[in-house]
Amino acid sequence: MSMKILEVQKISKQLWNNKVLQDVNFDVLEWEIYGFLGPNGAGKTTTMKAIMWLLVPDSGNIKVFGWDGLSIEAKKKIWFMPENTYLYKYLTGKEFLRFNGSFFGLKGKDLDARVEELLEKVGLTQAGDKFLNTYSKWMLQRIGLAQSIINKPKLLFLDEPMSGLDPIGRKLIKDLLVELRDEGTTIFFNTHILADVESICDKFSIIHQWQIVVESMKIKDLENPLEDFFIEKVSE
Repeated sequence: MSMKILEVQKISKQLWNNKVLQDVNFDVLEWEIYGFLGPNGAGKTTTMKAIMWLLVPDSGNIKVFGWDGLSIEAKKKIWFMPENTYLYKYLTGKEFLRFNGSFFGLKGKDLDARVEELLEKVGLTQAGDKFLNTYSKWMLQRIGLAQSIINKPKLLFLDEPMSGLDPIGRKLIKDLLVELRDEGTTIFFNTHILADVESICDKFSIIHQWQIVVESMKIKDLENPLEDFFIEKVSE
């Protein structure tokens, strides 16, 4: 039986007397690709920030790998890629990945091999020696994803990972996420691109107006297209 790798237990949050989360509750099991859906402003990124302890909930509890909060041990096993990530644009792709890999104790031949492996995974082998300030948006998105998996995380958080990508780029990233799941990484990502969720996710939740309206539903249990189901639930 799969263990709960992430437990979000009725978290609520107010900012400047405005409700931004209300009793948000869901579980993510290991070896899942889990989609977190909602309209713009529904609370998707706020929930992810709470899980990352970039924002402290007013109430409720969050467990990662069974530990309360984001323990040091949990931090070693996770990574997070925000929608708009800051990259050192006067480093080359290889230099950027080597720099990040050094934080996890990678060095020498092991680090070089990991960098080459990641560049190949994200389709940037030919761009590894180019400066990041010459990369297009989709290339920056890919190098950001390579950075996020350099430590081979057990739990990966992605905020709108396919945003701004063309169909080829989206297909590459989706294939990579499935490959990572099959290799043992649990993936939790925010998105409003329903087709991506329908094609690769095992489960999903929908958040609307700061609260969960669909919790941990299996994609295979959908009787209608996800787009129709989503519109129905956020319109109720």
